[in-house]
Amino acid sequence: MKRARLLLLAVLPLVAVAVCFLAPGLTDASGAAGRARARQDAERPAGAGLAAPDKKELAQKLVASAENSTLDWRGAYAYIEDIGDGQGYTAGLIGFCTGTHDLLVLVEGYTKDHPGNGLARYLPALRKVDGTDSHEGLDPGFVTAWRKEASVAAFRRAQDAERDRVYFDPAVRRAKLDGLGTLGQFIYYDAMVMHGPGTGTGGFYDLRTRAMAQADTPAEGGSEKAYLDIFLDVRRAAMKAESAHRDTTRIDTAQRMFLYDGNLDLRTPLEWKVYGETYKVP
Repeated sequence: MKRARLLLLAVLPLVAVAVCFLAPGLTDASGAAGRARARQDAERPAGAGLAAPDKKELAQKLVASAENSTLDWRGAYAYIEDIGDGQGYTAGLIGFCTGTHDLLVLVEGYTKDHPGNGLARYLPALRKVDGTDSHEGLDPGFVTAWRKEASVAAFRRAQDAERDRVYFDPAVRRAKLDGLGTLGQFIYYDAMVMHGPGTGTGGFYDLRTRAMAQADTPAEGGSEKAYLDIFLDVRRAAMKAESAHRDTTRIDTAQRMFLYDGNLDLRTPLEWKVYGETYKVP
């Protein structure tokens, strides 16, 4: 899982540069209630809204503009690099990491369905380095194998499925339960991508709890715009507290602007800026 490494984007503008989180099964939980809520969000059907095909495509472009400085989000399937964050290799569509269990889960699931794939032989090494930044047993061939496997349609679909299972679907479900429209669903999704789906301090559910302490969600009878404004305030403060996330333009000149324009349905055409660069979707 990942957080954006904003300080590296100037050097690597077209790749997914990320800091990894613990996988859902290893999150630093703040209690049984939080874990149960996160599990329920992952199990409920997402429905329409941001899950509509055109809106989902738009969501990936919006995230890619902030994570990869491009609208071509599909270009990240083959990405793999050790970015020096202590989590081993960061790879693929959403920044799966060899040190945080989620890359292992991805390859295990993919191998179960496609046992002859080019990454299967690295499973013993992936299990050994899980939880560390070690490359033992992975070098020198794993990077090449990952990039080659990314040309296989089934592996790209596996990355899509894991992104949806861990980030997209739970974010959309939770937002719908909170009474949020398409923009609010995207705001939750983008926060979950950067801050992780954990229930511990600094994770998505922690940010949501802090926002709810200051404003009622629409499901609680509150104003959607007022609640989302508070949620963005909380998230912005969390980003500013970390050196890798101090550029908050993905909020200031994108999500907040959509909100202030009253575009709660995330209607197109859209225009926004991230890191000073303008993006447009007709």
